[in-house]
Amino acid sequence: MGRANQALMVSEADRLQLQALVRSRSMPHSLVRRARIVLLSGDGQSNREVARRCGVSAPAVSHWRRRYQERGVAGLHDELRPGRPRTHDDEKVAELIKLVIEREPEHATHWSVRSAATITGISKSAVGRYFALFGVQPHGHKNFKLSTDPFFGEKVRDIVGT
Repeated sequence: MGRANQALMVSEADRLQLQALVRSRSMPHSLVRRARIVLLSGDGQSNREVARRCGVSAPAVSHWRRRYQERGVAGLHDELRPGRPRTHDDEKVAELIKLVIEREPEHATHWSVRSAATITGISKSAVGRYFALFGVQPHGHKNFKLSTDPFFGEKVRDIVGT
């Protein structure tokens, strides 16, 4: 039997942690699959058998076995991806969302992307992304707003019939 197919040494503490990951319903599928790969490898199954049971390639099994041997359970998590670092920290984003949810704008009926961007100093495109990410729809008020229509009263009487 080759070195790659030898049983992977998994400590009891790691085994418990990996089993918890495999049973999890909220962890990302990729992390659950990696934990399962390590557990099956720790049980002495061959790379091909683990690959077949987990629906991955044999080289993928080798990769995750090696990452586990080098870094332990932490090695199964995704690494940071390259790219531009975040411009706004969590506090700045929380400040934006809190502002829009809790306060009314001074000269408008609801917040717009532009008005929120002006007040917070965050770009309009970033404010739009944060609104979408958090499901904030400042134009969708749950409060009743009086109409500015000069004939509003008459229209209400026509509809209601009083």
